[in-house]
Amino acid sequence: MTKRLLTVAVALIILAATEAAAQSCHAPAAQTKKPETKMVIPDVAVLDQDGRPLHFYTDLIKGKTVAINFIFTNCTTICPPLAATFARLQKELGEKVGKDVHLISISVDPVTDTPQRLKAWGAKFKAGPGWTFVTGEKQEMDKLLNALGAAVSKREDHTPALIIGNDSKGVWTRTYGLAKISQIMGVLQNVMAGKVDEPATSEEVKR
Repeated sequence: MTKRLLTVAVALIILAATEAAAQSCHAPAAQTKKPETKMVIPDVAVLDQDGRPLHFYTDLIKGKTVAINFIFTNCTTICPPLAATFARLQKELGEKVGKDVHLISISVDPVTDTPQRLKAWGAKFKAGPGWTFVTGEKQEMDKLLNALGAAVSKREDHTPALIIGNDSKGVWTRTYGLAKISQIMGVLQNVMAGKVDEPATSEEVKR
């Protein structure tokens, strides 16, 4: 009787372990979120890397398809890889950059990141037309970062989030900013068409 109970107990333990492993294999560690039906973007006053005054929504977002990431020029951890990803995306998109798709890098440290600093930093990654770097007065930038869900108490705490949106179709999504270019391109192409990919698995977002 004792031997039979022991056999049953071992079988149950093996079954539970198998189910847990199966669930773990299918649980996405990083994924593309479902499209947001509405993104309220404030039309705050900002400056680009050339020091030109712009209104964020009117001049950079309205009617456009955009990819937005968040950086600061003193960053030595995730910001250079984020910029490198945009540089590769810029190369992959070719002539579509600035026409069909606009790249936007927003500073999370506007006090330090003057237009001149942003321009010099962008030059390291060969940023071309259609890739805009954004800074401005801290109060205005705080409004913008809050609206985009990117506000942090310390600049070092910002995450490698990538926002991709199609303003004309009202489709917005967030994904991993350090994902493979093929994955980002897939999300971008779907957003341009007014739809979004299914959530990406952890395997798909590895570099």
